[in-house]
Amino acid sequence: MSADPMDIYLVGGAVRDALLGRPVTERDWVVVGATPDQLLAQGFRPVGKDFPVFLHPDTHEEYALARTERKTAPGYHGFKVCAAPDVTLENDLLRRDLTINAIAQDSAGRLIDPYQGTRDLEQRWLRHVSPAFAEDPVRILRVARFSARYAPLGFRVAPETLELMRNMVASGEVDHLVAERVWAETVRALGEPQPGQFIETLRECGALARIFPELDRLFGIPQPAAHHPEIDTGRHTLLALDQAVRLKADVVTRFAILVHDFGKGTTPPEEWPRHLGHEERGTALVRTFSQRLRVPNPYRDLGVLTARYHTHGHRALELRPGTLLNTLQGLDALRKPDRFEQFLLACEADARGRLGMDDRDYPQATLMRQVYTAAANVQARPLVEQGLTGLALADVLRRNRLAAITEARRNFNREMAPTVVDP
Repeated sequence: MSADPMDIYLVGGAVRDALLGRPVTERDWVVVGATPDQLLAQGFRPVGKDFPVFLHPDTHEEYALARTERKTAPGYHGFKVCAAPDVTLENDLLRRDLTINAIAQDSAGRLIDPYQGTRDLEQRWLRHVSPAFAEDPVRILRVARFSARYAPLGFRVAPETLELMRNMVASGEVDHLVAERVWAETVRALGEPQPGQFIETLRECGALARIFPELDRLFGIPQPAAHHPEIDTGRHTLLALDQAVRLKADVVTRFAILVHDFGKGTTPPEEWPRHLGHEERGTALVRTFSQRLRVPNPYRDLGVLTARYHTHGHRALELRPGTLLNTLQGLDALRKPDRFEQFLLACEADARGRLGMDDRDYPQATLMRQVYTAAANVQARPLVEQGLTGLALADVLRRNRLAAITEARRNFNREMAPTVVDP
């Protein structure tokens, strides 16, 4: 590559995270002064459909030709790309979203930072590079996601960037977001250290109401203070997400927590602060939400089940054996035990996601696990071998499982009862 008149720079996240002392998991490169034919001649493989991006023949890292972009239509795809040998590194960095992502490093390790990204790294600002930020609505989601990632390090959105995001919402640019991009950024944000900050940032700029109206309407809706000292349903959702991170919940479970109380957003105000029937209403809303954003089935299914059954989990200590068995069956726990564990973790995060209750024990999960084990240990095969079939088999299997659940609950109550010590 040295024989050709081209310059190669490390750019983007690899430079940013190295400067922050964070692990660098992947590296992206920009090539200045080259043509596609030059890269192809050196064995690079083209992979970009919309942009001139190539994979290195040995490292398989991405190398993109320096380019500029010009807005031609609304939305993410409304750009005309120009990649030519005379596009400078500064031109390429200018089209990037945030200053902290517009820092390059040359082969000698020197930083090229025309837009003061290192200053913003030091001062902990998420700041847009240029007014062209407003041309791509995905950048609203990206800023919110970076906020979720870097909030623990003290980063916040620069006031002028937040104002620009508000203007993008007001102008309708955010309405051109496509479902796939919204979901891609959302699921990545849910995996960040502070996913609630993703929601807070979107809400602060007004985008939450346009993208996630089911979630936005939860803010300002009261709950009974005796059970929810934080009162506000939206605030509770964010507290529950915090607990999900603390409990090391996976991203699928975090999604379930995000959507579990959607039904409370449609409770008639005259019924506040109670929310009778919010589980069923929430189930329908999660289905609609998932269809609109093309949410993958595992996320959708756990979200629907958590919306429908989370109050059963909370009331497990008082439920009858028949209701406990019906809950297991509704959750399909006997066939999908891993998902059942995700559900229990979502319930625990929900219970702890209340003001002042983040360290409270959740014995309901222990009981539900014991009930599950008791029911799972009652197998159909021995009954089939006795000649039972059809409704007779189902009836005996249910009665045997109810007996096992009753015994498991009795044992649980004995274990939980305080030990009496003679004086």
